[in-house]
Amino acid sequence: MSLKRLATILSVVGGLFIFYVGISYLLAPQSTASGFGLPTWPTDEGTGFLAVKGVRDIGSGLVIFTLLLTGHRRALAWVMLATAFVPLGDMTVVLTHHGSTATALGVHGATAAAVLLTAALLLREPTNAATPPAGESTTYSVPMTAPALRAVAHTD
Repeated sequence: MSLKRLATILSVVGGLFIFYVGISYLLAPQSTASGFGLPTWPTDEGTGFLAVKGVRDIGSGLVIFTLLLTGHRRALAWVMLATAFVPLGDMTVVLTHHGSTATALGVHGATAAAVLLTAALLLREPTNAATPPAGESTTYSVPMTAPALRAVAHTD
């Protein structure tokens, strides 16, 4: 398997994973939140924060899919690199708030490692300036005014 194919597979799996997590926070916030690793969660009116997390996770998945589908692999690499901050931050929050060390390292730490690996594989891909991303053209048209078109048409 090529490194490019592996990077694509990891990107798709990462996008699907975070999208699934987001949907889970919207549909079953309390049961999903219990797997995050923190000892307590918001209750009653505070559970709206879990829905906010769900919406943001879905958005993160959509960003990954958008960049993949449009062929912007270099931009996806940088987004993945920046996105690694989130699971690293989650791991730190769980560890500093007396949460589960196993979950902090096994879930959030492993996720950060997978995201960083994906970013590294994407950044290693050669860039070819002559090949535009999928759906884009290297031919650009410049609108011409009517007098300019007449001048071009009547040159001898």
